[in-house]
Amino acid sequence: MGLGPHADVAFDRIAVLLERLVDAPVSLVTVLSADRQFLPGQVGLPEELAAAREMPFSHSLSRHVVEAGRMLVVEDIRGDPVMRDNPSVHDLGAIAFAGVPLTDSDGHVLGTLAVMDREPRIWTKSEIALLADLGEVCSSELRLRIEREIAHEARRNAESAHNQLSLLGELTETLSATMDIDAALSRLGATVAGRLADWCVVALAEPSGVVRHVSAAHFDPAHAEAAARLAQLAADAPREMKALVAAVQRAAGPIRQDKADPKSLRTRMAAAEIAEIAERLGFGSYLVAPITAPVGRRTVGVLMLVNGAGRGTFGDAEAGTAVEIGRRAGLAVDNSRLYGRQRHVAEVLQHSMLPELPDIPGIELHARYLPAQIGAAVGGDWYDAFVQPDGSVMLAVGDVSGHDIEAAATMGQVRNLVRGDAYGRDDEPGPLLAQLDRALHGLGMPAAATAVLARVTRDDDGYDLTFANAGHPPPVLLRPDGEVEVWWEDPEPLLGLVPRDDRSTHRRRVQPGSTVLLYTDGLVEHPGTLIDDGIHRIRAALTGNAALPPDELCVRLLNTATRRDDDIALLVIRLN
Repeated sequence: MGLGPHADVAFDRIAVLLERLVDAPVSLVTVLSADRQFLPGQVGLPEELAAAREMPFSHSLSRHVVEAGRMLVVEDIRGDPVMRDNPSVHDLGAIAFAGVPLTDSDGHVLGTLAVMDREPRIWTKSEIALLADLGEVCSSELRLRIEREIAHEARRNAESAHNQLSLLGELTETLSATMDIDAALSRLGATVAGRLADWCVVALAEPSGVVRHVSAAHFDPAHAEAAARLAQLAADAPREMKALVAAVQRAAGPIRQDKADPKSLRTRMAAAEIAEIAERLGFGSYLVAPITAPVGRRTVGVLMLVNGAGRGTFGDAEAGTAVEIGRRAGLAVDNSRLYGRQRHVAEVLQHSMLPELPDIPGIELHARYLPAQIGAAVGGDWYDAFVQPDGSVMLAVGDVSGHDIEAAATMGQVRNLVRGDAYGRDDEPGPLLAQLDRALHGLGMPAAATAVLARVTRDDDGYDLTFANAGHPPPVLLRPDGEVEVWWEDPEPLLGLVPRDDRSTHRRRVQPGSTVLLYTDGLVEHPGTLIDDGIHRIRAALTGNAALPPDELCVRLLNTATRRDDDIALLVIRLN
């Protein structure tokens, strides 16, 4: 109702109206709690009580109306065995009294409308009827205010529920947007601060109990540096963090403290600066919720929400939301760990399927493989180089469609077919790719692949390089003078689509000191852009850099890939 020890305009007017109509020196509208009596409406009380708007319960005549649950009319309190010992008789000079109960919609008595006289008085029927009528007006006003407060509370609850659902939705997106759990938990804290609490701390422990992540965030950017410092200090105080995680584990639920004493932190924290920063950020109340992994319901960390004295305490709704945040964060932690293990296995598998490059006098070979940043960290891109019995060198880069284990397995088979078919034969690259195409169809391999196959042969003056291209990005040459050539040729279809009896072989004469680049489309192709844009980027990275070591050229080339939506295989050949 919002009624307390302060004046209320509406009830003051009713008290004045009653005082005038009944011609009584004191008129009161009272609201009673278990041990206090407030006076939202009054006229005629001594100045001290009128200013305080509160009367000691011992002086309350109205409590007898509340206890009786009906109107009381007393001509002379001094003769009433129940009321005659009330201190109001002496302190206020109350002799005659009439009061009517004020009730809510359920009939519960909330207070009274009463009049007092300082001498014996016979209350007339019209005065009693007036008192009853005005009592109904007061009761109606109280009921209206209760209904209004209930409606406001319902609206606040609905807004709170909506805000908390919105917060949970945002956090779900935050936690699922990255597999970097440290970054996700830091963003979680930044999202929660100001929405659910003034500031918060997120801590994550390894299964061994070692605390591996601590982050803190405050809603006020002015405190960002202090929050970061607190997180650093907490990370350097693993004993305290482990104790907090253990406390939540023992509690089997959230821990809530409505009145937190910041000074108590000084006795519990080895680093006194933690307590100083917490006190500066505001440490009036806190709520600690577990971060719970779904498998085994293990507590893997904590979310600590903290409010300063001005924000107030945490309620059941905030506690429930914090527990749900902890559950979703725990799911993200489990997913991240599972993803990390799977990605590690996939990367080991991928690299085990890629060959070790041979050591060839006069020719430097450098290769790189980067999986796409999405998917299973394996794919169909590959590179290969091997020496023929006649001393020539076969070079290959290809791309089987897909970014998964099946694509990697098919890639391994295609690479082995290239090796097995080409080794020991002096056929040009075009016929070798045509034979590979027939083998893919004849063996029933469901592969669609692009590839460049090249043969490098050295003579006294330099190198002959022949190559065939099946739907693959063009080879690139960095000449000794720093100029760049892109070997565009008429496109020929991918391998594995429609068998092609004849595939073209292209020939180039290459000077010593040149560098040849073979690569997959992940280096140059991106959604919404042309391959020419990607070729332009690698041309710019190579031009004028003929003297750079091949390792550094690899780094520069990979840096041109603005997005990693596709795997990248890169083979750099320096012909000395």
